Amino acid sequence: MVALRKNPCEENLWKCVVAFRGYKFKTLSGLPFTYKLKKGKGDEFTKELWIDRREGSKSLTWSSVLLAYHNIGKIGEVVDRPKALGDIRGVSYIYGMFYRFGLIDVPEKVNKMKK
Repeated sequence: MVALRKNPCEENLWKCVVAFRGYKFKTLSGLPFTYKLKKGKGDEFTKELWIDRREGSKSLTWSSVLLAYHNIGKIGEVVDRPKALGDIRGVSYIYGMFYRFGLIDVPEKVNKMKK
């Protein structure tokens, strides 16, 4: 996260995503989730996040994460709601991740993500 905050770029964002696999995040509404990455050719992680929230997983593509990332106005800016990052599949999960990574902040009245 330090590298991402010092030099916000796609490469450092990916490193953060890899480092936080299995971490328990929360959505804006307080629902817990984790994600995992699968390995592909050459023992490298694939650029697809598998969200575990209930029974079964949903996939979240790296391109969706990048689309939301490029929609951040400035690092640390308060983003009122997930849809403010764009109409992106899985944006509620991305919002929780970006908050934890320090890329965005949430409105003061929202505290479900902080617990």
